[in-house]
Amino acid sequence: MAAVHQFEPLYEEEEKPPARAFNAEAAAQSTAVAGLTLALRSLSQRALAALADLFMLVTVASAWWLWMVTPDPNSYQLIGLSVYAVFILLVNVIKRRK
Repeated sequence: MAAVHQFEPLYEEEEKPPARAFNAEAAAQSTAVAGLTLALRSLSQRALAALADLFMLVTVASAWWLWMVTPDPNSYQLIGLSVYAVFILLVNVIKRRK
């Protein structure tokens, strides 16, 4: 008769990860990353505010450019340019109220 093979589990001691010691370099690095993140967030918010002001600058500059491009305007051109300038001012006022 053949011998019956029985499998026995091998129990090994579980390796515990070493306790994390205070690492000053890692703490300084995480503080630096947090500071950099805060600075970049502030910079992006300022960039968005600048883009909003840039819209106003571009629209007003377009009205000024149209006035300068027309060398000898007749009355219809003056009325058209004035209506365009008023429209640009209204767009900027409406945009500022939001």
